[in-house]
Amino acid sequence: MSEIMQYVTRESAFHRLHPLTKLIFAVVVVALAVLTSDTVMLTALAGAVVAIAIVSGLARDLLRQVPLLISLAASLLALTVLTIRSGEIVCYLVPQSIPVIGGALPVTAGAIDLALAMSLRFAAMLFAFQLLVISTQPRDLVHVMDRLRMPVDYTLMFLIALRFIPSLQLEGKRIHEAQLARAYNPGNGLAGKIRGLFPIIIPLVSNSLGKATILGLTIDLRGYRSGRRTPMRDLSLGRADVAGICCMGVVVAGYLAVLLV
Repeated sequence: MSEIMQYVTRESAFHRLHPLTKLIFAVVVVALAVLTSDTVMLTALAGAVVAIAIVSGLARDLLRQVPLLISLAASLLALTVLTIRSGEIVCYLVPQSIPVIGGALPVTAGAIDLALAMSLRFAAMLFAFQLLVISTQPRDLVHVMDRLRMPVDYTLMFLIALRFIPSLQLEGKRIHEAQLARAYNPGNGLAGKIRGLFPIIIPLVSNSLGKATILGLTIDLRGYRSGRRTPMRDLSLGRADVAGICCMGVVVAGYLAVLLV
């Protein structure tokens, strides 16, 4: 199982960009995805993010989230089919040939369009954020957020999230392997999988609370809230960053123009 939200050490064009440029890129993608519900534009937006990942050599790391997106799309489709009744009826979940209950649960075109738009929106946002995280070291992101005068509490929460999620995932994997080494067999089927979660979740939560306490003490001892920090390196915008920011400005202007027409 591959770690999520984990920085990938690699030499790529996207890695060499300034963290501010990549942060603006993620914000722009999220904003554009939220502003439209058109499936064509959302497909183009998600495809553009994937194309950037392919050019930068990060497509393999990005496409690891496809199984998650497929499960999310299936859940959204089931939810919209059961709740949305707008548009032309495409088919029925219960065939009309069945007596009494035939023709129940109609699947409408509006429900399918909404589920597809929401899935593409989540795909674009997830890909953009994943591309930001795997190509930028957390310390560089924190440095940029400090330069942007972000409140120290928000910066700290963002850094902890980036550090803790891969750590928790790796620790959960180790606990699961330890349970397998002890020949723990909760059984087969859905009930067995649910029972198998408890020996993993309980020690994972316990260890996480202990780490949170240690982390809080460490933050206080290092005087993080004093605001006096010296970065290890001073980053500056390059020509590629300026060109990228200008291109994003043009894309945003064109995107808004299309929406307003």
